[in-house]
Amino acid sequence: MFALADCNNFFASCERVFRPDLQGKPVIVLSNNDGCAVARSNEAKALGIKMGDPFFKIRHIVEKNDVAVFSGNMALYGDMSQRVRWVLEEFAPAIEVYSIDEAFLDLRGLTGVDFDAYAKKISSECWRQTSIPVSVGIAPSKTLAKIASKLCKQYPKLRGGCYMHRPQDIEKVLRKFPIEDVWGIGRRTAAKLHSMGIKTAWDYTQLPDYAVRKMFALTGLRTWRELRGEPCIEFEDGFEAKQSICVSRSFAHEISDVEELGEQIANFASSMAEKLRQQKSVAAEMTVFAYTNRFKDNEPQTYGNSLVHFKQPTNDQRVIVSSAVSAAYELFKRGYGYKKAGVVATHICQENEVVRSLFEDTEATEREHRITSALDVINGTFGRGTVKLAAQGSGRIKSSSEKQSPHYTTLWEDIPVVSVK
Repeated sequence: MFALADCNNFFASCERVFRPDLQGKPVIVLSNNDGCAVARSNEAKALGIKMGDPFFKIRHIVEKNDVAVFSGNMALYGDMSQRVRWVLEEFAPAIEVYSIDEAFLDLRGLTGVDFDAYAKKISSECWRQTSIPVSVGIAPSKTLAKIASKLCKQYPKLRGGCYMHRPQDIEKVLRKFPIEDVWGIGRRTAAKLHSMGIKTAWDYTQLPDYAVRKMFALTGLRTWRELRGEPCIEFEDGFEAKQSICVSRSFAHEISDVEELGEQIANFASSMAEKLRQQKSVAAEMTVFAYTNRFKDNEPQTYGNSLVHFKQPTNDQRVIVSSAVSAAYELFKRGYGYKKAGVVATHICQENEVVRSLFEDTEATEREHRITSALDVINGTFGRGTVKLAAQGSGRIKSSSEKQSPHYTTLWEDIPVVSVK
């Protein structure tokens, strides 16, 4: 058996942990620079606020219904996610973190367990220890477990836990489950299936396996088998390095100065290099991009990108930042206001897989490694940005987060104070 633990409306739930007065009230969390809604409580959803709605379009709903609005607080959300994972690790021999608010649990080694009660126990313990509501679905495959976890959100009587294993129960659920909501079914695949009259997950399972393989290759066949209760998606309980890393951001104001744009991209590149080192990998290529505000149709638009090839795959902060800034100057066009920019590392491999040049200066390479290691230790001890490159300027990325909550669990000065009389 596999379990999928999914935190309900995670960002909004994190904000409620330290604001119990918001229980039962509509809450939304906004994206970078307070652009659009990226998380909504059930009460906010009931008001018609949709995922991705621009804030300026829903402002009248917010003001009319006294909706609590928060700027994104990733430091808080990341820490709360870790706390939930610590609870989940108590219930399974192996755990696979799927996203910041979801994790799979490998329960195949457990015997003689009432899995329905077990799912509810996991959910209740997460609530007791973290105050985060978690829906836990248990089923014979990961895809079915994901569907079971969604049932918990639809039916409160399940009390946060659903064990879906009997064939008749699975059939009943799949007959009503929209094919476009199945994990692994993308928009194009869903559209193609709809054109064939395949509306539900059950309809999909009734297709012959050879037809599924022909139309959707092995990926589609794997999902087909998972829906039929055959586990065939591997459980990854170890760390898997990312094959591409993107660091980007929208700016609080449009940037029309090349030096300011270069400073922002330098910070993105520095963060990207740090992420590479954290997973002990290097990148052979990097793309730097910047574009204007696409929502302003009456103003001139441009999109610029530049591909950088490194002579040797690297994670060296100085090499990456220097190259990124040079690329930023190349793609910059005067007369335009840039609203978003970023960097993307590609052709990533592990450090120990790099084939070194016969003529490489090994002493210089070791020196660079010691320097970057020292930077990581200092910034890890005293906080990110303690030591930075001059190209990064102040090291602060300008953003608009006027409604951000305190960093309750990650900054000493923001720790809540309780007074007892």
